[in-house]
Amino acid sequence: MKKKFLSLMMAGAMTAALVVGCTSPGGGQNASSGSNSSAAYTGTVEDVSLTVMTPTEDDAWVRQESAAFGKAHPEYRITWNYLQTSEADAKDVILKDPTAISQCGDVYMFANDQLASLVKANAILKLGGSTADAVRADNGEAMIASVTYQDSIYAVPYTSNTWFMFYDKSVFSESDVKSLDTMLSKGRVAMDITNGWYFAAPYVGNGCTFYGNGNDESAKIDFSGDKAANVTKALIALVGNKNFVVATPEDAIGQLLNDDPSKKISAFMGGSWNTMDVKEMLGDNMGCAVLPTIRIDGKDVQMKAFTGSKALGVNPNAKNQKAAVELASFLGSEQAQLDHFTMRQIPPTNTKAASSADVKTDPACAAQAAVALNTSVLQPAFGMDSWWNAAKYFAKAIISGEVTEENAAEKTAVFNETINSTVVN
Repeated sequence: MKKKFLSLMMAGAMTAALVVGCTSPGGGQNASSGSNSSAAYTGTVEDVSLTVMTPTEDDAWVRQESAAFGKAHPEYRITWNYLQTSEADAKDVILKDPTAISQCGDVYMFANDQLASLVKANAILKLGGSTADAVRADNGEAMIASVTYQDSIYAVPYTSNTWFMFYDKSVFSESDVKSLDTMLSKGRVAMDITNGWYFAAPYVGNGCTFYGNGNDESAKIDFSGDKAANVTKALIALVGNKNFVVATPEDAIGQLLNDDPSKKISAFMGGSWNTMDVKEMLGDNMGCAVLPTIRIDGKDVQMKAFTGSKALGVNPNAKNQKAAVELASFLGSEQAQLDHFTMRQIPPTNTKAASSADVKTDPACAAQAAVALNTSVLQPAFGMDSWWNAAKYFAKAIISGEVTEENAAEKTAVFNETINSTVVN
């Protein structure tokens, strides 16, 4: 697979420009900003320390925006510290000890399905006043809902968290990519069904639900009856198709230009974070589309993705809480999100940023927006811990042949019991 040359070059440049000091025990880089005071500022300057936990790939963006935040707030003399942890793993790191700022940060980036767990552990600050007002004013209903728990806002969204399809336009037409069956008759398509994020899509498309509309804690995950069993049967047929490949997005990208037709992948399910690498591989042949339909019980069914957000949370144990809240709001602002798009093609949630010409004409952003609006369901902010592992093992049982056409209904019923009996909200 080709390396992420552009991302690495940008990250290296930013690191060279901003990092001072040495690696901290937590694996992040200690960066001291020194004084941020403007020559025109004559008020009191407060010494503050801010630790930000960010995914490695967003480190350069966060450092750039940190510098901008410092210039915008000459009332602070900030010592910056940075930690690297993916949004998907943020909860696991934070809940070990939310009071250990050097390990989990004053401000952190996380996936919204972790929200309820963070709230119940008192590891995320409830946002109010102008910060909460800005979240409501600057984002659409789905993104506001993604950071809301029991009617309170707890985080600042900075990108929608969903997925769509990349494809090679030299292999598939815009008409072809509407149907997975059609695509599989012309080329190889990859989808990581062992990942519960993708595995849910055909089931949800066929009527299975997660906590009602996605935010009803009194409801269940409903994978009962024929609506689920028929999807399992469809997946059994799918994994038996020689042109269907179970592969992560990263592995699929590595096979986009394979000279061997039996190994070349011409489409895969992924997200905006893959855009730069796919563009590097396919150039003008990069196509992006909403999820295709899948054949279930003789009918073409539209697959539906989870849609949530990646968001900025503030640790209630932050020593400089006011500055931490201001930083989270700054990182989720219109300009910061536009900078994020410019640097990594990450789609904004801020409605003004999302309406900019560059964002609206970007194929990946357009596909992600279309999925979020038309072919998705809200990713719950609670009760998902049981889902991820159970989905992985059930998908592997389908792939291995343990789940068959004959026992699909029985095995799916057991799966439904499993995901509901082990729920931890």
